[in-house]
Amino acid sequence: MQEQQLQRGLKNRHVQLIAIGGAIGTGLFLGAGKSIHLTGPSILFAYLITGVFLFFIMRALGELLLSNLGYHSFVDFVRDYLGEMPAFITGWTYWFCWISLAMADLTAVGMYFQYWFPEVPQWVPGLMCLAILVVMNLATVKLFGEMEFWFALIKIIAILALIVTGIFLIITGFTTNSGPATLTNLWSHGGMFPNGMNGFILSFQMVVFAFVGIELVGLTAGETENPKKVIPQAINNIPIRILIFYVGALIVIMSVYPWNEIVPTASPFVQVFSAMGVVAAASIINFVVLTSAASAGNSAMFSTSRMVYSLAKEKNAPVKMAKLNKRQVPANALLFSTAVVLISTILNYIMPEGVFTLITSISTICFIFIWAITVICHMKYRKTRPDLAKENTFKMPLYPVMNYLILAFLAFVVVVLGFAEDTRIALFVTPVWFIMLIAIYMFRKKNINQAEILNDEQIAGN
Repeated sequence: MQEQQLQRGLKNRHVQLIAIGGAIGTGLFLGAGKSIHLTGPSILFAYLITGVFLFFIMRALGELLLSNLGYHSFVDFVRDYLGEMPAFITGWTYWFCWISLAMADLTAVGMYFQYWFPEVPQWVPGLMCLAILVVMNLATVKLFGEMEFWFALIKIIAILALIVTGIFLIITGFTTNSGPATLTNLWSHGGMFPNGMNGFILSFQMVVFAFVGIELVGLTAGETENPKKVIPQAINNIPIRILIFYVGALIVIMSVYPWNEIVPTASPFVQVFSAMGVVAAASIINFVVLTSAASAGNSAMFSTSRMVYSLAKEKNAPVKMAKLNKRQVPANALLFSTAVVLISTILNYIMPEGVFTLITSISTICFIFIWAITVICHMKYRKTRPDLAKENTFKMPLYPVMNYLILAFLAFVVVVLGFAEDTRIALFVTPVWFIMLIAIYMFRKKNINQAEILNDEQIAGN
């Protein structure tokens, strides 16, 4: 019987836009105001520094995936280089990361929908969005790619429109209610570090949150038509995208309005477009963040189903989850993840908001764990498989120095998370998740060993 294989239905344009979509979070549209208010113009340096480290993490991920085209996810290379238990922990941790993000994004869909229809209960649009995403993901991987392509395109158009509008305002010296739009606004209101080094260091927790999901492009390798060409292209373009979409947008925002004039509770995008007299600015940005949240939910459905599929193939999840439907989509794994998201959404509706905040904070810490594991696997691969490394045309530069620098940076971010009240609790609760996974793995292994012993005894008796 021929082994089932995931369909390679993702084209170059799908993967390129998935890479961009993964690098641009909803936080840029909504959370940028708060980030700028707390940090000032030094937020630009935080984005640049974090962007550099994440680019190298992606280069390590790309090199690992292209060293063996049989790899479909993190689980595959973690098993090869670190063993069964780390693969089990990494796989279920990454699944949990995206499940909690799906919860957050479906809640957000409901909130953004209420902007236009306040009488509609918040859970209804989220549930409708989940149903649409599941149906589309069950069809073909190409349809997932198509949805992500258009979702990402909406985000890109919005950011480019902001940048073009902002440049026009700066060139013409347009006067807002806060004074003229000029590049000098970046440093003439208390300098680049108006809140000192303390504000700058604390900004890293918000910046890292903004990049969560950037590694999603790595999960598409198993379903990409030409991974050897497409994956390197998508990863190599990440620095340009960070410069344009994050740094470019923030420079424009803080040039049009001095950083201390930006309203932390509102979207700075709305502020800039409103300055130009765009009456529907708030509605336009609400539409953008609604599609951005739907896009993240779409990515969550894709990534969780592929992760459960990979785990099931190695018997670290029920074997039924490894079955593909006639369109080469892991339907059982997708429906399982959907059921968990649905339960979580109901719990989120019933339970207090504090629990929900805690879960999403734990998720972010878990993403940092995934990035660190990727870098460690890359080091092990380079040490133990020099033959594969020699043949690989997509090598991570500055190995091994950059590997150690990345791990030091991720450790620094974890320490910074301990300074903020809303993430400090998650920092102490997260080890419980890992202890629980270790216990499940040990219990499962014990049962498998006992079953094998009984089976051997029965064979011997016969």
